[in-house]
Amino acid sequence: MKKVCISGSGLFTPAESVSNDELVVVFNAYVDRYNAEHADAIAAGTVAALAPSSSEFIFKASGIKARYTVDKAGVVDPEIMHPQIRVRGNDEPSLMVEMGLAAAKQALANAGRTAADIDAILVACSNMQRPYPAMAVELQHFLGAGGYGYDMNVACASAAFGVQTAVDAVSRGSARAALVVSPEICTGHLNFRNRDCHFIFGDAATALVVEPLETATGEHRFEVLGTRLQTQFSNNIRNNFGFLNRSEEPSRPWNDVLFNQEGRKVFKEVVPMVAELLVSHLTDLGIEPNSVKRFWLHQANLSMNQLIAKKVLGREPSIEEAPIILDEYANTSSAGSVIAFHKYHVDLKPGDVGVLCAFGAGYSAGSVVVRKL
Repeated sequence: MKKVCISGSGLFTPAESVSNDELVVVFNAYVDRYNAEHADAIAAGTVAALAPSSSEFIFKASGIKARYTVDKAGVVDPEIMHPQIRVRGNDEPSLMVEMGLAAAKQALANAGRTAADIDAILVACSNMQRPYPAMAVELQHFLGAGGYGYDMNVACASAAFGVQTAVDAVSRGSARAALVVSPEICTGHLNFRNRDCHFIFGDAATALVVEPLETATGEHRFEVLGTRLQTQFSNNIRNNFGFLNRSEEPSRPWNDVLFNQEGRKVFKEVVPMVAELLVSHLTDLGIEPNSVKRFWLHQANLSMNQLIAKKVLGREPSIEEAPIILDEYANTSSAGSVIAFHKYHVDLKPGDVGVLCAFGAGYSAGSVVVRKL
């Protein structure tokens, strides 16, 4: 089996950003209108009044200050409160593929590779624009790569699962080199009318090049020392959107086919699961957790990341050890840990060990332990 490395990363960031202040103005306008329209029922006690949001509440709850979106106008319009996306013809690149292509081309350039070097493409993300044909096959077509491609969905952990799949393919010789692409339009499945989650998500796309260590030429190469995946069923993060929705009787309410979560339960259950995964993985590889220079963690919640790192290290982590990008990007699902890697890996020195870790609905979690070459 060949030794494998991550030789390049890429990031696509949408042009428009929405600050907490802007989001709160929209949400509170909706709250005021809702409470006015239901004033009599609220007074009678048959309907609960909605509570306003605030920038202070959002930052305290999540550590988020802003998020990027593919369409700001729709998100900040109180009459719409979701991104509006032009319907594209079947012969045009889909929006997710367009985003993924930008990230993939940057990753290839950073790896010193071209599309001709790639013969496996995995689009690994939490939401697919359609069931088929696969987004990966469409991306393969527009990129001009050969070989094969397919989609995989393991929610926010998708990138880690994609990397393990790519590592397995390259190390066993079924692919010369692979791309793991994670385009996320999370604002499309977000309920912007729910105070508990209206601020959580943003949009972005990432890509990683995985290839044999012996032939990699990128300036910043990371040998993959090991990968580990774990799943455990839970309904505490759920999206009920699917092709059978139109056949269900009675029909689901509109907000039941968007993102739903029991945040406190998720925090309580996912933190120990992920910390135990990381400690056991590092231990089995003979690596002392405190020797790890960087943890590129899934960017869902600042407190969650800090607590996971604290449990793994046995002390408070520094911002250099566990960098944060969710203040700018918010939760970008599968893209988050790779954004952290993309932005915070160049300064590592040869021999430094890092861990990319993604986790989310399922529950699902994955870790990728790497060493800078």
